[in-house]
Amino acid sequence: MTDNALAAAPTTEPSPPGRIAAEAGRRRTFAVISHPDAGKSTLTEALALHARAITEAGAVHGKAGRRSTVSDWMEMEKARGISITSTALQFPYRDCVINLLDTPGHADFSEDTYRVLTAVDCAVMLIDAAKGLEPQTLKLFQVCKHRGIPIITVINKWDRPGRHALELMDEIQSRIGLRPTPLTWPVGIAGDFKGVLDRRSGWFIRFTRTAGGATAAPEEHIAASDASEAAGVDWETAVEESELLSADGSDYERSTFLSGETTPTLFTSAALNFGVNQLLDVLVDLAPSPSGAADVDGALRAVESPFSAFVFKVQAGMDSAHRDRIAYARVVSGTFERGDVLTHAATGKPFVTKYAQSVFGQQRATLDTAWPGDVLGLANAAALRPGDTLYMDVPVQYPPIPSFSPEHFAVARGMDPSKHKQFRRGIEQLEQEGVVQVLRSDRRGEQAPVLAAVGPMQFEVATHRMATEIGAPISLEPLPYQVARVVDPADVEFMNKQVSSEVLTRTDGVLLVLFSTPWRLEGFQRDNPDIKLGSLVAAEG
Repeated sequence: MTDNALAAAPTTEPSPPGRIAAEAGRRRTFAVISHPDAGKSTLTEALALHARAITEAGAVHGKAGRRSTVSDWMEMEKARGISITSTALQFPYRDCVINLLDTPGHADFSEDTYRVLTAVDCAVMLIDAAKGLEPQTLKLFQVCKHRGIPIITVINKWDRPGRHALELMDEIQSRIGLRPTPLTWPVGIAGDFKGVLDRRSGWFIRFTRTAGGATAAPEEHIAASDASEAAGVDWETAVEESELLSADGSDYERSTFLSGETTPTLFTSAALNFGVNQLLDVLVDLAPSPSGAADVDGALRAVESPFSAFVFKVQAGMDSAHRDRIAYARVVSGTFERGDVLTHAATGKPFVTKYAQSVFGQQRATLDTAWPGDVLGLANAAALRPGDTLYMDVPVQYPPIPSFSPEHFAVARGMDPSKHKQFRRGIEQLEQEGVVQVLRSDRRGEQAPVLAAVGPMQFEVATHRMATEIGAPISLEPLPYQVARVVDPADVEFMNKQVSSEVLTRTDGVLLVLFSTPWRLEGFQRDNPDIKLGSLVAAEG
């Protein structure tokens, strides 16, 4: 688990720029993205295991018998075996500090994943060897492409029957225009995983299974001259296919990787802990370190600049004994020291950091110092929201995190009239965290807000948390709307007279008009070309 050994002891003077740049150079901050059930949380656990941040992986074969992973801590996550909320894990590996941001696997929580992708320098795209590219993977790739995030691809579950490796390489290039440049190549077909050919060294890395994949799998490095005897025809096939890749121009080049033209690729079985060491080494050797960020005006805030950070997630309910809220903030520049008084850019008010923490899944530890690329857990963060900027000395404002356009709407009502204060406080908390968007109107009243979500599972999370954490159970009445658009205040009266539509106000003051179907929206725009409606969709490519 992360502790103060990851960072230098606090100092009373600002750190020199050279020290800040050196510490930033040690950081590797990345997210794992994938379609649901591709093995993302299992890979997250395996990375922590191989880095010796934990001693035993929390997953065993089959979700019916699966123990929850370190990064899945909500009761709903443990019950369903999926990641619902994003989380941060920090641990040392070699001479680097790894900041791994796990993300929700389900498509209903893609907005949360988008927020996490604003805080990383690299992404690991996890692909199921049997299924190849899937819809959620494609969507998240477009987000990475739009944001200029380099991608490392991992073909997972090679211990199970699946597609041919060359076929998967062709699919990646043809469907998303990203040329795979494999760093390792499987020895043995999917389902008969003997190890990998390290294409950089030419050596055979042979794996040995461990019981249930709970501990790190032993590796044996065998010189190319001896590999044929060790693996037979599977080695010869792997060598031939590797030569085909080289002839096709599929060898790794750093410039094309960082520019988003190519993707270094590895083959693994995360559940059995095969190939995970190679991914850790690739992250340390190839993934970019923090390099600052552009502010709202497009000016670069260099890592050596005075401290700044932006909040990409707010989470409550991580510890039932403490009803506080944790704001996750990515350090962009400068040095953070616990106790620093920061400025909240949105309000100009001071924010005291006495309770700064490092977070390892649900576990917490006091954090004294942090550097560019690190993730701060700021407790008692009632004033902070996703997209907020914090800084010291030299003001800066980073671009806000846009919201996705909701497609599901429901009226929330408290089930216990005596708990109306808890109801209002709970709805406000869920909105501030970004669990759901909250819409209101004078006609519906304060006790009947409309919850808006990208996917229906967000409603399940909201209902669960209102009952278990807030103590104010709610009922949800689905509304017959599928589309939301921004409407000008001058057009609200006209819009309220339309059939199959309704105007509501989001908490941030934005006016939204809801339509029953996309076809109803198209018909309205065709009949009323003078009414201009704006889109809410976050930039996805």
